[in-house]
Amino acid sequence: MILTVTLNAALDVTYEVPPVAWDGVNRVSSVHRRAGGKGVNVARVLAALGQDVLVTGLAGGPTGRLVEADLRAAGLPHALCGVAADSRTTLAVTEPGRTTLFNEPGPEVTAAELSSFMERYDELLTGADVVVISGSLPRGVPADVYATLAAAAARRGVPAVVDADGEPLRHAPAGRPSVVKPNAEELARAVPGGTPAEGAEELRARGAESVVVSLGADGLLAVTPEGVFGARMPYRVEGNPTGAGDALVAGLALGLLEAAPWPDRLRRAAALGAAAVAAPVAGDFDRDVYADIHPQIVIT
Repeated sequence: MILTVTLNAALDVTYEVPPVAWDGVNRVSSVHRRAGGKGVNVARVLAALGQDVLVTGLAGGPTGRLVEADLRAAGLPHALCGVAADSRTTLAVTEPGRTTLFNEPGPEVTAAELSSFMERYDELLTGADVVVISGSLPRGVPADVYATLAAAAARRGVPAVVDADGEPLRHAPAGRPSVVKPNAEELARAVPGGTPAEGAEELRARGAESVVVSLGADGLLAVTPEGVFGARMPYRVEGNPTGAGDALVAGLALGLLEAAPWPDRLRRAAALGAAAVAAPVAGDFDRDVYADIHPQIVIT
């Protein structure tokens, strides 16, 4: 079973619109509302691939109840821990060739609520083969929590994938996760100056076993104990990039579960990320795009 952690669960709202008139009135052509947050998106992709998953994290208030209801409707097993404050809503506005995100900060989490979650998380690890820890943090949660969660998993022999930004990313390697997955911009913020390869090496020096850097349409860079690998994409996929990184992380988690060779892990992860761009809503991926692009990805 793959356990996914979403401390800042959300109700994701996606508006598909023709070109936006930012100073005028816009008519939305379609609306999608579903449970979200990076770990939830990862779980959706893994479930679509036939994997056993369990979603955990924090959710509260009327929005949190909508999140849980959607997870039930989607058939995604979950063990979310409640908080008193209302969970956040995110808004993605997608027009041809461009997507704009509006992310609320999330609820204020108390020390007691976080402590209760940590106890529950430790229990859930006993049934997990891999854990994915990803996304933003709600208010009141310390920036080093991902390092704490990764270290708890390591103590139980459960490999962890961490996908984070800012201070949580800077702290995460101290928990010795199996994989840290920043994109190029997130890596540059965490390790200013230098190339992506140098930044990845620095995160490994701080404790991460492997670092996989998403380079967008240029593919992936992986710095691992087995060597440095690149995944080059055969062509650019147009669409909504929201959730592409989560699909990529799903591929990396599945690679850990299967103990697949790094070239195979990267090819699948890169193909899932590209296929997610072709899907209108985060957490989905286009199977036709995946099937077409997967064999064409070049690993160096």
